[in-house]
Amino acid sequence: MLSKTLLIGLRADQFRHPLDLEATAALKQMPGLDVAVRNLLGPVAEQVLYLDNIASSVLVGEQQLPHLHQLLLEACQVLDLEPPQLYVRQHPAPNAYTFAMRGKQPFIVMHTSLIEMLNPAEIQAVIAHELGHLKCEHGVYMTLANLVVLAAGQLPRMGGWIAQGLQAQMLRWVRCAEFTCDRAALLVAQDPKVIASVLMKLAGGSPSLAPQLNLEAFLAQARSYDAVDDELGKLLKQARTAELTHPLPVLRAREIDRWASSQAYQSLFQTFTHYNGLAATKGGWRNW
Repeated sequence: MLSKTLLIGLRADQFRHPLDLEATAALKQMPGLDVAVRNLLGPVAEQVLYLDNIASSVLVGEQQLPHLHQLLLEACQVLDLEPPQLYVRQHPAPNAYTFAMRGKQPFIVMHTSLIEMLNPAEIQAVIAHELGHLKCEHGVYMTLANLVVLAAGQLPRMGGWIAQGLQAQMLRWVRCAEFTCDRAALLVAQDPKVIASVLMKLAGGSPSLAPQLNLEAFLAQARSYDAVDDELGKLLKQARTAELTHPLPVLRAREIDRWASSQAYQSLFQTFTHYNGLAATKGGWRNW
């Protein structure tokens, strides 16, 4: 594996997407949400999900799928994060997700169909994306978002309207949080093409099609989407994304491409590269 810069001492706010910062600040204006979810629902959800994972998935470790375990450890080393549990689950829909309530029993689950579609660098990027949720402590609001989406469809009309208003705000936050976690993936991959390739395969890949996909054509497709900027186009784009939990793949590819070429990203790496060099000369840790 190529040498990578370790981001020892990395803070979440050093790579958070501005939209994530803005949306999180809006949610924090709702008093009691954080405490209610963490204290009332967190312990029950953790226990339920832990038992489900142990019963229905494969726990990755030194003796079980060690190549995936190594990818996890390396990603955690770059992001300066304690390794969570990693599970592999048989499922036909390519997906990965994470859960944690302020560091208690955190875990990541990856579906087999996703693993089969990606190469090792891309698998590690997905793991790093999920680690981004843990690094930024997204778990409380992600749990709340899932509950609100469920409630919006179950409550009577008046309550449903209220829940739908909260749902729109929560979904906006979730989409913004995904931009941040794509940045975490880039911090580990340290190559924007790896992240764009993952997004391309999620948009239109399969184990047989993945090797045939053209990354440059996908990035050109993203630029074509951006080029539609008249009033009707903007309205259609907004309507298309309003009820989604994730930004559209082309938007995510565009955002990560922009950040990778930004001064903020370059400065972040220059800071840690300098710090790594000083630590190495003093006999401390070094790049791997």
